[in-house]
Amino acid sequence: MRLLVISSSPNKEKSSTFVLAKEVLRGFSDEAVEWETIHLCDFKLNFCRHCEECHKKILDCSIKDNVPEILKKMLAADGIILASPNYINQITASMKAIFDRSTHFIHCRRLSDKYIAGVVSSGSGEDKDVLDYIKYYVNTCAAQYSGGVFCKAPITREKIDEAYQLGKKMSLDIKEKSVFPEQMRVIGDKKEHFKKLIERRKEDWPEEYQYWQDKGWL
Repeated sequence: MRLLVISSSPNKEKSSTFVLAKEVLRGFSDEAVEWETIHLCDFKLNFCRHCEECHKKILDCSIKDNVPEILKKMLAADGIILASPNYINQITASMKAIFDRSTHFIHCRRLSDKYIAGVVSSGSGEDKDVLDYIKYYVNTCAAQYSGGVFCKAPITREKIDEAYQLGKKMSLDIKEKSVFPEQMRVIGDKKEHFKKLIERRKEDWPEEYQYWQDKGWL
């Protein structure tokens, strides 16, 4: 089982966000797990320019930075933990940059069969909207959301335990290929939306159109 932790706190290992994410990882202790952590502050990340190059030629971005490398690691993972501090009731700009630069994942349902969890921390503890946004992104990329955990700093024992239990649940979701019917309904609706878009833009986005054909979705 391969896990990827993407953490967007500039305080890295010292952050409450990452401490909580590590507790989620600890929930995988009974499994043979290969995992990697990416601290986004260590990478060069630029904002999407909406050039559509990644749709014309799959994952061929015109921006030369570390984002394509991170996206490939996401594709290789069975499970992903998205960990972000709450910045004004939203994920950080660095995490949002990753989301914005992964629109090919959205168009071509590239994270299907993957399970993703969200981790958020803040000074207020008012983090539900941030987790809801992470879930929205997860389902839009056709992945299933195992759940999320948030905390107000400093982290309590209760939140440590909650994160650990989330890890155990996520581990089981991956192992048993859990299906969440309500999420699958949302994922199916989005697939129909993007099917129409891909057909309409087939001349503009030849490789994405070919991808859909190869999958037998058209």
